[in-house]
Amino acid sequence: MKREILPLTEENLKDTPEWGSHPFSCKYCLYWELPEELSDPEKEKKEDMMQKKLRWLREARERFSNCGRIVYLDGKPAGYAQYAPPDLLPNSSNYPSSPPSEDAVFIGCLFIFDSKLRRSGLGSQMLQSIVNELRERGVRAVETFARKGNPNNPSGPMEFYLKNGFHIYKDDKEFPLMRFDL
Repeated sequence: MKREILPLTEENLKDTPEWGSHPFSCKYCLYWELPEELSDPEKEKKEDMMQKKLRWLREARERFSNCGRIVYLDGKPAGYAQYAPPDLLPNSSNYPSSPPSEDAVFIGCLFIFDSKLRRSGLGSQMLQSIVNELRERGVRAVETFARKGNPNNPSGPMEFYLKNGFHIYKDDKEFPLMRFDL
């Protein structure tokens, strides 16, 4: 299988697959970016959500540069990651172990779409490409909220991050803040 990890753009954001329940796709999810605008998910129109996501992506790229990745397997999207300084992802300040550090870039999402492809190394490869890019850009650290004891979390389980060199920076019973110093 050919693996390719590309920077997130307005064009390839539209490639992300859809599913049945809210947020319906990574391309519609506004959880980290616009928590004040999250209302009743059943009343949100996908096109409105997509336009908000695209506006956020343009602003984040203007202020920060690349802020995401999409991994492709044989030309089909298989995973998605999104990251930015915490001020561009304001919901990152709403967790018991928050706020993320000012010297860190925050990973809001690192998600492999097909559960059968998880634990195949795709997530680790995507994470490593993010770490390499941020190191080259002179970023000091990367942080995220991982989940203890449950893999269902937009950024992934705590064990994934520990395996990839992160440590618990601020502990919490469910969502510790994980950190990787660059």
